[in-house]
Amino acid sequence: MQTSKLLILITVILMDLLTGMEFDLFVPSFPQLQNDFQLTPFSVEALLSVNFIGYCLSLFFVGSLGDRYGRKPIILLGLSIFVIGSLCCLVIPHYYFLIVGRFLQGVGIAGPAILSFLIIADSYPIKEQQFFMAILNGAINFAVAISPVIGSYLTLYFHWQGNFVALLLLGLFVLFMSTIFIPHHQLKINDVTSQERYIEIFKSKSLILLIITILFAFAPYWVFVGMSPLLYIKDLNVSLTQFGFYQGSLAFVFAIGSILYGFIMRESTSNQKQMLNISLWILIMSLIAVIIVTLLNSHDPMIITLGFLPFIIGQIIPSVILYPLAINFLPHSKASVSAIIQGAKLLLTAIGLQIAGFFYVGSFQNIGIILCGFILIAVITMYAVIHNKEIMSKGLD
Repeated sequence: MQTSKLLILITVILMDLLTGMEFDLFVPSFPQLQNDFQLTPFSVEALLSVNFIGYCLSLFFVGSLGDRYGRKPIILLGLSIFVIGSLCCLVIPHYYFLIVGRFLQGVGIAGPAILSFLIIADSYPIKEQQFFMAILNGAINFAVAISPVIGSYLTLYFHWQGNFVALLLLGLFVLFMSTIFIPHHQLKINDVTSQERYIEIFKSKSLILLIITILFAFAPYWVFVGMSPLLYIKDLNVSLTQFGFYQGSLAFVFAIGSILYGFIMRESTSNQKQMLNISLWILIMSLIAVIIVTLLNSHDPMIITLGFLPFIIGQIIPSVILYPLAINFLPHSKASVSAIIQGAKLLLTAIGLQIAGFFYVGSFQNIGIILCGFILIAVITMYAVIHNKEIMSKGLD
């Protein structure tokens, strides 16, 4: 790989690391923040919620602006806002400045979160995009797995400010790397408005099928992750150390599996339709595994984790193949498609968590029922994707 392309890839990986760590890194400092600022649990959780709100508000602006003015200027603007937000969290030790800073961090991180992969998508054919997608999936899941551990040690040795210093320094470094190494692609400027662009996306039944499959192939993981602290720690009496092992193991399996599959796919002679068929059968087996654990209503955290593990493995192939296909479906609307996928992921996950939280009774059973429903939809839509001629003609054969 040429040095310039390698530096671009490293920069994109760093963007994804920042995206993966921005949410989870400072969570271990919640107890110190609560004590230092005399906050209620609601006020502490607001530091997450306001970040989420900023991210969601920024999503669709980033998508349309990224398609109209190019990836690099919007990424640089987003990273600059993120750095300003990080400074707000540090310069004045006041709760309301933390709120403002977290909001700005959420607004700013949307740019690199949505557009980072498009730097690669603009430069490589689909098969190469899928290889790089595997590498990036591994990087971001590694970040998700390791962030709480890093955040815990930063909080222990450098107090809660240490987490924000780490995010500030990483944000500055990624901003520097992006300024120097990310190319500015000249997009074809057309008179298509943002509204017309989104209408075109929603009119494409095949593209919507792809997006729905992507959503339901990933939402179960985030629903499980969102409910697992309550289930494992509160009701199954798992220690914090053990909980980190259970939660982190799933992310590590996905990260390592994704990277390995990327290299296998690059050398394999099997076409991607065959790969998706393999993934479909893994998802079916994962559905059976979750059904069994749900019916048993197991209270053993190891059995629950192992029962969910086949689904994590089943995610790997779709995550590598389907997302690049979706964003290339309408070449002039890549950023808009990416924004829709990211926003819909957040919305579906939030709905799933609300349903799971409403029916939660202190065991895995009700969570398992919701996961089974989501996985079943993923199986059905995956089958439909494999047998959709328009999608297959976009590069799977």
